[in-house]
Amino acid sequence: MVNGILSAVGNMVPSGVGGTLLAASADDESSGSFMIKLFKEVKIGGSTVYITSTHICLVIIALILIVFAIVVNRKIKAAEASDTPGTLQNIAEMIVETIDNMVKGVMGTNAKRFVNYIGTLFLFVLLCNISGLVGLRPPTADYGITLPLGLITFVLIHYNGIKKNKSKHFTDLFKPNPILFPINLIGEIAVPLSLSVRLFGNVMSGTVLMGLIYGLLKPYTFGWPAILHIYFDIFSGCIQAYVISMLTMVYINDKIAD
Repeated sequence: MVNGILSAVGNMVPSGVGGTLLAASADDESSGSFMIKLFKEVKIGGSTVYITSTHICLVIIALILIVFAIVVNRKIKAAEASDTPGTLQNIAEMIVETIDNMVKGVMGTNAKRFVNYIGTLFLFVLLCNISGLVGLRPPTADYGITLPLGLITFVLIHYNGIKKNKSKHFTDLFKPNPILFPINLIGEIAVPLSLSVRLFGNVMSGTVLMGLIYGLLKPYTFGWPAILHIYFDIFSGCIQAYVISMLTMVYINDKIAD
């Protein structure tokens, strides 16, 4: 049975508009559509840099966010107060207002300081998660992406905690009883691991499951997998983007609360 599953996985062919990004060559298809594909090896000095499908997808998502921000910025600057907002401006205003309300609801008066980071984190993770809809392999299904996100948040949490509480930020590890210091320390260290593994595990599980479905049921995957894409890519993707943003706000607020 295991050999049968491995054989089916080996014959998977990625689907979607961006399916070609999931297979650098015909030989790569044998490794399964949920695998990270190697595109190119680049020699820099004495080191080798490997360009994979994760890097390609990251560049695409980053370009989408950058281009969207530049276009919206120019349109808003060029607009007159009497002009009727266009579709793009309405979408941008809805996104900004939604994120502002979400951050204010959790962080209160501290929202202005962190809304840019939280908004960027939310949009980046959301686009990564739903990129599977166009045949890309979600970058957040790679632990090399989710771990840095967790570490950035970890640094931001403790930087603001130290800035606000000075030495009290460290002495709080010995409360309510010094004997609890090891447990408190482990709890702090676990934050980036918790954030990164939760996001990675949820996205990776959906990616693997969809890959298995397309591999094992290839002749019968007409139409109905769209229902699963709605759950794994859209519903679960939005939930995970919201969760990591919400936990980031909670962790930061906990350190800087009065």
